[in-house]
Amino acid sequence: MLEQFSVDGRTAIITGSSQGIGAVTAKRFADDGANVVVTSRSQEKIDVVADEINGSDADGRAIAIECDVRDRDSVEALVEATVEEFGGLDCMINNAGASFMASFDDISENGWKTIVDINLHGTFHGAQAAGAVMKENGGGTIINLASVAGTQGSRYMPHYGAAKAAVVNFTRSLSAEYADHDIRVNCLAPGLVATPGVASQMGITADDIDRLEVGKDIGVPEEMADILQFLASDASSYMVGETVVAKGTPRLEDSGME
Repeated sequence: MLEQFSVDGRTAIITGSSQGIGAVTAKRFADDGANVVVTSRSQEKIDVVADEINGSDADGRAIAIECDVRDRDSVEALVEATVEEFGGLDCMINNAGASFMASFDDISENGWKTIVDINLHGTFHGAQAAGAVMKENGGGTIINLASVAGTQGSRYMPHYGAAKAAVVNFTRSLSAEYADHDIRVNCLAPGLVATPGVASQMGITADDIDRLEVGKDIGVPEEMADILQFLASDASSYMVGETVVAKGTPRLEDSGME
């Protein structure tokens, strides 16, 4: 791998990494030589991911730390444990998220607040706790996960779309402030990706998806891990405050031309 795309020797926290994009990214980073902190609300699930990394030929090492991103004390404990174990923190990937599909009138106040709390407040907690360490240690990268639901709306997930739209704006705002501390803040907004969550909600799996096929409108977690590694590496050094949208083939209206 070209040196500028490498994350070798760095330490990364990836929230929501018990499965899907987070787990695949953790394995990818470790394969390239990064030490990774695998974290979610399920210790049992993240232990499996960390054990798989540590039992492989990966050059990096993994630890599993249970964390609820909605709880500030839990997030700060996560960052503190990371620094204690690996001596610092170079990359924070705020990937933890949640949603459910429902028409707007069927979403309760509690349901709305829960989705906003996980997706927006969780990102706030992660960015601020990681930023405090990075400012003391000479910089780093923070990558927030949004969604196309936050860039173009979502008919059956307005709560999720609103929270992710706020993450996009938050990324832009924070990047200007943290640039003075050599911390690059960027965002990834995936389209439909064949994760376990998508499988449970929509019945879509990655079994029949060819990642090399151009004409597709559903991706696989490995494609998102590619972009996250780019954003965490020196190859993206001129990208600050940007949101990378990855949603496959555009759906264009028929122009009427033959």
